[in-house]
Amino acid sequence: MTTIPRWISGPVPGENPQNGPHSVYAEYEVPLDASLLRSASFESALLAAHAKVLAALSGEREVTTGYVAVKGQPPVARRMLVGPGSWRQLLAMTDLADEVGGADEPPYETVLDPHGVELADDGAVLYVSVGERTLRLRHRTDVLDTEAAARIAGYHLTALSLMAADPDADHEGQSLLSGAELAFQLDGLAGPERELPDRRVHELFEERVRKHPDAVAAVQGGTEWTYRQLNSRANQVGRALLARGLAREGVVAVVTERNLDWMAAVLGVLKAGGVYLPVEPHFPAGRITATLTRAECAFVVTEHGSTTTLDATGTDVPRLYVDEIGVEGHADDDLGVRVTADQLAYIYFTSGSTGEPKGAMCEHAGFVNHVLAKLEDLEVGEGQTVAQTAPQCFDISLWQLVSALLVGGRTLLVGQDVILDVARFVDTIVDGGVNVLQIVPSYLEAVLAELEQRPRELPDLHCVSVTGEAVKRELVQRWFAAQPGIRVANAYGLTETSDDTNHEVMDRVPDGPRVPLGRPVRNVRVYVVDEHLSPVPLGAPGEIVFSGVCVGRGYVNDPERTAAAFTLDPYRPGERLYRSGDHGRWLPDGRLEFLGRRDTQVKLRGFRIEIGEIENALLRAPGVRDGAVVVVRGARLVAFCTGAELVDVQARLAESLPAYMVPAAVHWRERLPLTPNGKTDRRTLTALAEELDTAEEGVRGPETAGERRLAAAWADVLGVPADRIGRLDHFFDRGGTSLSAVRLAIALDRAITLKDVIRHPVLADLAELLESPAATA
Repeated sequence: MTTIPRWISGPVPGENPQNGPHSVYAEYEVPLDASLLRSASFESALLAAHAKVLAALSGEREVTTGYVAVKGQPPVARRMLVGPGSWRQLLAMTDLADEVGGADEPPYETVLDPHGVELADDGAVLYVSVGERTLRLRHRTDVLDTEAAARIAGYHLTALSLMAADPDADHEGQSLLSGAELAFQLDGLAGPERELPDRRVHELFEERVRKHPDAVAAVQGGTEWTYRQLNSRANQVGRALLARGLAREGVVAVVTERNLDWMAAVLGVLKAGGVYLPVEPHFPAGRITATLTRAECAFVVTEHGSTTTLDATGTDVPRLYVDEIGVEGHADDDLGVRVTADQLAYIYFTSGSTGEPKGAMCEHAGFVNHVLAKLEDLEVGEGQTVAQTAPQCFDISLWQLVSALLVGGRTLLVGQDVILDVARFVDTIVDGGVNVLQIVPSYLEAVLAELEQRPRELPDLHCVSVTGEAVKRELVQRWFAAQPGIRVANAYGLTETSDDTNHEVMDRVPDGPRVPLGRPVRNVRVYVVDEHLSPVPLGAPGEIVFSGVCVGRGYVNDPERTAAAFTLDPYRPGERLYRSGDHGRWLPDGRLEFLGRRDTQVKLRGFRIEIGEIENALLRAPGVRDGAVVVVRGARLVAFCTGAELVDVQARLAESLPAYMVPAAVHWRERLPLTPNGKTDRRTLTALAEELDTAEEGVRGPETAGERRLAAAWADVLGVPADRIGRLDHFFDRGGTSLSAVRLAIALDRAITLKDVIRHPVLADLAELLESPAATA
């Protein structure tokens, strides 16, 4: 069935349609050109135009409509393919459209009647007919308002006019949008224009150092650094890099833990005119080697205690130890190195579908624009505290690290050990006076579970931002039920677009089934387009693309993948445009809504993952002949392999991939299922993976009361039916993570701890601990 979107209602500035009656059905009429009506092929042309409009509205090439072929007779369903080609070819294809019958209910929501006879109401959302020299639309007002009906009528007229003007023109290269709608999408939906200061992030920080040098800038555990201390350390790092010969836009990898020295190292690299490249010290040696090599890294800034994996890479990139910087005797005043707005600021590597990560390059202008957008929209001001919680390889870590420093606030570095203990995390946020916090939705759920069990005040917190994965409306609803005075900001963006491009700041539960992505932030343009980069009708699904200062330079030393994703904005001469691969639509009020992806890229726990990268690593494992990876219930990676089963695949993958990219389960098969065109049938594999979550036949289910209680808790946190959990199941093999283990402890009222789950991951063993006198006391 071709569904008329429920979201296309809403006015377009510059258009002034007639007002229809406020009733279940309303009518809208527009005049038809007499020359079109006199055409012998008018009925065929109208059907082709209708098909073109439905394809544009639905985002699908195959569309179905009810069609009144014989005057006075009820409509029959016509299925039409709107393929590439000319208008003449589209006419031919619609003339050959199939009739669809046999269904209990009509498989259509639209009806086209070229004869103009009023028929009994058949429940159609949209009834298009021809009146006396008019095109008449009868529409259900609960689905389409008058403005939407006016636009749809206009699309029909435009298609008819284009068809008549040049039937041999490529219909896919011609837009149905009116001039007013096109202008509204290109300009009216853009973020607000703000003049950027002619200073970089580190220079705005230096201004604050001069204003209040002795104010606290950063806190980690019991250690505080003032603005003066942080700036002094960063200046020494910058001078040490320059003394070693760092060139303009020289890439500097920072391989440290998330600590105060990391903060100084990042600022030092920027001050010296270098490019910050984050590398987590615990990443596999192969991953670190690939990152340093691809980025042509000039120097590594590291610390003693963070070099074990780095040493294993065997790379000879010169190192600077930040914890020894004081003994080198460098001056600690500002460097004064000229850094331009179009200069590279940082490179973040994300998962790549070819099997090799890709490094997104972003410039200083995009960096400072994003940080200022965060300060503006999340209302971060002088004296306020921003929590730094994200890992270094997650691009949100950067704004968390530096934003407060630009307004005279402070950054609170929250350690990973604290994050893994939700109760301690909440205490840290309260004790640290955190005003703005950004976390992934799955962790917000854990925090909320803790607050629901042990309610407490969060007196300083005024905004929680969620990002990295889709946030469910139910989670927002629960948050406002527990903390009605603390706003929630849904943040959306990509590494290639200097991080977040859209903010939806909420003080109540949003209307509609999904939480919107919100409006574009300052100086950012977002378009929703078809495959030819033409904006689709308002409310219709399309690819989300970005233009403006946010768009990065491309992928480092990777021209092929850069060319595939980055291009010039056809509507803004000289501006870059980034094709995200995300699909979304505009809501009537100008907010963006996310609909998903159409490739193999997914986000799990905030990390962007290319399934293809895992599959390439899988195929390199000895004994693996073929392989595929699927996502089960949106939260768990499962691999399928064919071959000799000679190797521990998970252990082999862990040698080259971060832990979050290693599948939780590996299943061996004689062959992988194929689609009719010979491709791996991922839909079948996903269904099979879900079936295999069931305890294997012959595996014993929970036996004791403690095992049954624990199985029920596992089911809740892992998203697996309780009857599919066996007593010998391994928590982490079933898709558990450290975060879900924390949630398990909360669900069991802290009768167990995270360490208990790590030490006793098998259900029966953990249940025995749960039933012990110490646990039940």
